[in-house]
Amino acid sequence: MIHGQNGRYNGHSMVGALRRVMVCSPRAAGWDDPERVAESGKLGFAHPPVCSRAQEQHDALCEILERARAEVLHLTTVPEMTLDAVYAHDASLPTDFGLIPMHPGKTNRIPEAQHHREFCRAQGIPVAGQIKAPANSEAGDMVWLDAHTLLIGQGHRTNAMGIAQMRKLLSPHGIEVLRAPLPYGPGPSACLHLMSLISLLDEKTALVDLPWLAVETVELLKTRGYEFIEIDDSERATLACNVLSLGERRLVAIEENRKTNQRLRDSGFDVHTFPGSEICINGSGGPTCLTRPLLRG
Repeated sequence: MIHGQNGRYNGHSMVGALRRVMVCSPRAAGWDDPERVAESGKLGFAHPPVCSRAQEQHDALCEILERARAEVLHLTTVPEMTLDAVYAHDASLPTDFGLIPMHPGKTNRIPEAQHHREFCRAQGIPVAGQIKAPANSEAGDMVWLDAHTLLIGQGHRTNAMGIAQMRKLLSPHGIEVLRAPLPYGPGPSACLHLMSLISLLDEKTALVDLPWLAVETVELLKTRGYEFIEIDDSERATLACNVLSLGERRLVAIEENRKTNQRLRDSGFDVHTFPGSEICINGSGGPTCLTRPLLRG
């Protein structure tokens, strides 16, 4: 079912057929700006990004989305954005009731939330609430288990106050917000979200980095009937767990993760890949990070 005003937005599923998605190209995020590129090391990039190569890889992703018949909306650039803006998933969360701009735990990303707010408003998407300091929240920590249950990871980027504010915003709409503790991992400077450790593939299948998930999160998913496909451990550093569902058992994955992708194909999924060396692996953001789904169903 497609909810939302005039069928232009919703937010209650990670696996429904993707109809409308927002992206931010490397050029829009300033990957061709020498001053912004000079800050790449401070932002956690492995090396200064090469814009032309990253743009080619981003274009390849967008072609997959368009072939899947999703409407692709491109964020415009604003001076306040940093290189991280290319990972458009994190700064906002669409719901069936409107958009909730986040208050990112990575401080350079805070201006992105306002940009998402204004861009989406121009697309006919109202605002359903706003996460405010001292709360921190990033949508990469948020996974819809079903239309009435949102699982939120508590870690470096989303804190307890962020989860509390989300619960206050969503509970009047009958949505239960559950907490998933995240490991310390590589530390606060690394990009470790709940969605770094789990990608929902369909209503009852999840791709997981099992050793890094908390026991209570694993037990919660099992009690809800989820079956797991585990990533190949050798592909952890290349973001093998970061896979985008297009719906109808179609997936988008980084082509470098061939072992994990084969496991997905062996399990009956139709896996579409694109090269991610520059746009994904360098900046630690896979296909889910690069896309902000606005409408599924």
